[in-house]
Formats: sequence, structure tokens, C-alpha cells
Amino acid sequence: MVSTYLHTHLNRGDVIEAAAPRGTFVLADERTPVALFSAGIGVTPVLAMLHQLAREHSSRAVWWVHTARDPGQHAFAEEARQLLGRLPNTHAFIYYTAPDLKVTERPNVTHGRMTGGGIRKLGIPADAHAYLCGPTGFMSDVTSALQLAGLSGSNIHTEVFGALASINPGVTDPVTGRPHQPPGPQGTGPFVTFARSGLSTRWSDQYATLLELAEACNIPTRWSCRTGVCHTCTTPLLAGQVQYTTQPLEDPASGEALPCCSIPTTDVLLDL
Repeated sequence: MVSTYLHTHLNRGDVIEAAAPRGTFVLADERTPVALFSAGIGVTPVLAMLHQLAREHSSRAVWWVHTARDPGQHAFAEEARQLLGRLPNTHAFIYYTAPDLKVTERPNVTHGRMTGGGIRKLGIPADAHAYLCGPTGFMSDVTSALQLAGLSGSNIHTEVFGALASINPGVTDPVTGRPHQPPGPQGTGPFVTFARSGLSTRWSDQYATLLELAEACNIPTRWSCRTGVCHTCTTPLLAGQVQYTTQPLEDPASGEALPCCSIPTTDVLLDL
């Protein structure tokens, strides 16, 4: 683990090579209400958003909803409390899930797991932007509850914090079915052909990347970071040209592309 290496091998004054922060899980520059949901150590990115709101003396309504096993494993509890105290319009809700825990009664502290009904009772308005970070099951449950509460899917932003499913794609996936044309109207952009899957479709601007298009077509594709860092998604580009919406940390080799952060500029043929 990187954190173990940093603590056991590096000393004060050592120099490390690191890239600038990247990704799309950032606070939207809008005036709408904000709902920050986290579980466990998934609190770290939403805590950064809370710091930004406090630094800007934001007047936005803020919901802070965190789940931890018990108070002893409630990361950054005091730091979050102080930041919330610097904002004029906040709503904080804490959930402790340890089954044998005896919790002193406090306002907005619940002993038990967050439920869909409980989320809908938080009073988060439909125009809020929600930011979720934690295990995939947690984010799936919260997303469903928020949508039932009236939030648009485009206003719900997620960041996985934990282990991903194993990366083992094939040409077809017996669980999810065979590759198919993407849903909705046909695009008007360049043709994107997935050679191994025998599928060709026109590019549509409704997709942010070639990876999103592949997923919409049910084409198994290797990926992990989705920001051009890990190169897990490296794919032979058999024909055509792509443009990177986020510049990769390192350019792929000639004849290869990173679908996670690229879009086609001409007709393309991908070895997928």
C-alpha cells in the first residue's frame, strides 16, 4: 500500500514525483444545495469539498451524511464538526452501524444503517447536487434513494472508495448479455467499430468517453481509474484517430488508445 510505504520508507526532506490531482469528482461551481454522503474512509474526498465550502464562506445549504461503524472509527469527526460550524446553513446526520454499540442519545445521530426511507426524510431538495463516496453497495443504495426523493441522476456524483470487481473482460459477458447498439437515437458523429464484438455505431456527444460508449453497448472493457492514470484500459487502435478529453499521465504507445478519457475525431476501429 502506498500509505504504508510513505510511513515506513520516506523521511523528512525526501522528494517524490507526483502528478497533479485529476478526475471529475469535484464540487460543481453552482449555487444549488449540496449533499455530501460518505461511508468509512470514503469521507476523505467529500471532506475536501466541505473544506472548500467553508473556505469560500458559502451560503449554500449543505447536508453532511456520514456512516461509520462506531465513534472510535469515525474518521475526521471533529474536523468535520468544526467546518460545519463555519457554515450558516448545514444539516448533519451520523449513522453508527455496530450492532452491540451503546450510543449516547444526540440529535441527528442514529444507531443503525442508513435506509432509503431515512434518506428521503432528510429533506434534501430535488435541485441539490449530491456527492457520494464509499463502497459500491452503499453508493448504489443511496443513489436509488436520492432518485426516489426527486434528484436527477445527473446531479448525483459518485466516487468508489474500496475494492473494485476483478477485471477480467471477454468478448461477451454471459451475465449481462451480448453487445448491442447503444440505447436511444443513433448518433451523428464518426463511426466507432468494436472489432472483436462485431459492432459498429455512430458516436454521440451524449457520451463523455469511448469507455462510456462501450459500456452503453455492453462491451466488456478493462478500466480502473477512468482518468488516464493507470492505463488499465489500453486498447489497440486499429484505425482512426482519437482526442483526449483529459490528458493521460503518460501517452499510450503508438497504435494504442485509452478509451477511458478519449473521444473519436475520425472513424475508429478498436480491438474490443
